[in-house]
Amino acid sequence: MKSLTTTAEAPRRTLARPTPTGTAAAVVVLALLGAAIWAFSSLRLNIATFVDGAANAVDFAGRTLPLDFPPLGELLALCGQTLAIVVCATLLASLISVPVAVLAASNTALGGTSRFGARVIIVVARAIPDVVLAIVFFRMFGFGGLTGVLAMGLHSIGMIGKLYADAIEQIDEGPRTAIRAAGGTRLQQLVTGVPPQVLPSFVATSLHRLDINLRVSVVLGFVGVGGLGQAISDSLRTLDYQRGMALASVVFGLCVLVEVVSGAIRRGLLGVREERRGPLAAVRRRVQIPAPRRETAIVAERASSPRPISPPWTAGRVRRTGCWLVTALVVVASVWGADISLAQFQRAITDFGPTLALFWPPETGGILPELLAELLVTVQIALAATLIGAILALPVGALAANNVAPNPAVAKFFRGVVLAVRGVPELVLAIVFVVITGLGAVAGALALGVGSVGLLGKLVADSLEEVDRGKERALRATGASRLQVFFAATVPQAAPAFVAHVLYQLDTNLRSATLLGLVGAGGIGYYLLNASRVLEFGVVTTVLALTFAVVMLVELLALWLRRLVR
Repeated sequence: MKSLTTTAEAPRRTLARPTPTGTAAAVVVLALLGAAIWAFSSLRLNIATFVDGAANAVDFAGRTLPLDFPPLGELLALCGQTLAIVVCATLLASLISVPVAVLAASNTALGGTSRFGARVIIVVARAIPDVVLAIVFFRMFGFGGLTGVLAMGLHSIGMIGKLYADAIEQIDEGPRTAIRAAGGTRLQQLVTGVPPQVLPSFVATSLHRLDINLRVSVVLGFVGVGGLGQAISDSLRTLDYQRGMALASVVFGLCVLVEVVSGAIRRGLLGVREERRGPLAAVRRRVQIPAPRRETAIVAERASSPRPISPPWTAGRVRRTGCWLVTALVVVASVWGADISLAQFQRAITDFGPTLALFWPPETGGILPELLAELLVTVQIALAATLIGAILALPVGALAANNVAPNPAVAKFFRGVVLAVRGVPELVLAIVFVVITGLGAVAGALALGVGSVGLLGKLVADSLEEVDRGKERALRATGASRLQVFFAATVPQAAPAFVAHVLYQLDTNLRSATLLGLVGAGGIGYYLLNASRVLEFGVVTTVLALTFAVVMLVELLALWLRRLVR
């Protein structure tokens, strides 16, 4: 009795004991924040930088305006070639990502070995910069669209394959279980039970990647891939800013157009499925029909209006079918417009071995200390840019959320701001800031920081809109102000998602910072481009290995932290 009384009277712990893992995660997050502040300070990002660059900005505007657009025929040809390369690259990545994702998903993998191998493919594809792939394929295929298709396509597998695998792991296992119970094979379970559930996510992911690849095509233009990117590179190399910025504005317009059109295509292809008038309707009517007449009514309904074998051609079905046909025509036209030929593949197969031999063994070229120093600068650019992006994106994303903005007009305006920023390629921003602030890491950090507002602002707005509205309404009912509701109910629910989004942006900025050196925005990218131009391919391999090691370290750290903050 004494023990029972002691147990009953023992005070209950109301708060969970802090776990060592949670403490370690908090320490790591604070350490990253401190590193970002240190990088911001080391790069000397301050008001004086903008004051000193004001005169350069005015001078740059004078050399840029009025914009000099090429003739309409030439402009349409460049746009068509760019879009064809981007569509083919996204299609290639999507097709390859399907089997990779099936093997990478825990519920469809053939075993632990296949899942590990597929995950390795996804991680490696994300970690290798597409510019490096473009340099390799340029040696194999030469100038042309095929180099861009393969470089963007293989790199895109890292993102598309991961999101595809996540979508497969989140499916309802009921349909597969039913097929298994009916005697279906593993292949039948996979083909019949999975695609209908993951198709919306697959389409949305591919269209999102299409938008990203359009901006990437500008970067690849600096290493010989055709289209608008190469035309911009040629214009800037000759200091023709009027033509270069005019083409950059065309890229911006294409990015916004693709964003809008892809949203319309996604709604047209998937749509809101209309409710079928069949067994579900009969089930709902059973509640309203008295029990004695229920079976008679159902039999009479089936006899008078038998269900057709195929669904009727409603307006929604006609619209979706039309969208699928238009999509198929766009794909066919893109394959033709990208100028892909079998002769290039045959030549590449012959030159594959000798080409890879050029990149091995790795060499330092006597500049290893410079490479390590620039690698540190690249990390500083990524950290500082992520800090700038987070500071700018949090208020912009909050005002773009419907449940936080004062009214729908404000939310729509800031959604437009986010869309506009996303439409500007980071490389174009880097070119502008290089002219304003001069060569160096400051331009790269500012370019990536401003560019981060596009993606991070959208993710923040979506996270705020996905919180439980019940807590907001409860606080509002007690008389709390809008600001109090935001900080007491909305922010605490969305905080874990904020951390995950910032870590994802850091991962993205680290990859992008590697490439901004192509235009003099600091970091190791300059040495990468210079080594490829002077045919020092062993140095290219060394730069790739250093970049890969840092990217993988950040990838593993972000993966660990994301699991803890969920």
